[in-house]
Amino acid sequence: MTIAPSAAAAAYNATAKIAAPTAAAGDANFGDFLSNAIKDSIGTLKQGETMAAQQAAGQADMVGVVNAVNNAEITLDTVVAIRDKVISAYQSIMQMPI
Repeated sequence: MTIAPSAAAAAYNATAKIAAPTAAAGDANFGDFLSNAIKDSIGTLKQGETMAAQQAAGQADMVGVVNAVNNAEITLDTVVAIRDKVISAYQSIMQMPI
């Protein structure tokens, strides 16, 4: 399976955003981190949708559209993978004996 360089760069940028510290260690909590990650994901998906609509209207260049849609696809794949892991963890916890 061949991975496009733009997809690899987008994945690297998304990972760098997640790994970058946003607050001091004592000030950060998981809820804020999750909320910010979801907002970033929604923004990326909206940007891909906007660029695709602009291309359909003939107002955007193809390279920008492909990059935006590719970023949106990678973001959606990441969100789905995280959702699947959360559901799996929940099911494992529910199956634990008391």
